[in-house]
Amino acid sequence: MTRDLRKYVRQTNIRLIAGGLGLLFIIGDGLIYLIYGASAAVMGFLCLLGGMVPVGLVVLIMMLIDWIAKRANPD
Repeated sequence: MTRDLRKYVRQTNIRLIAGGLGLLFIIGDGLIYLIYGASAAVMGFLCLLGGMVPVGLVVLIMMLIDWIAKRANPD
């Protein structure tokens, strides 16, 4: 029985990132809603999404670079 540790690490990292973003959006925006109200929570959600745009672009660029490097050197 063999284990693919790279797959396990990738899966764990994805789960940790998803959990962290979930906490940020649900708990963070929920607290904004409880303290300041619905309109502030909507604005907070939009600001969180706006802050995620550069992060998403960097991740996409890194994935593109990884894909190019793997195609150029399949070793």
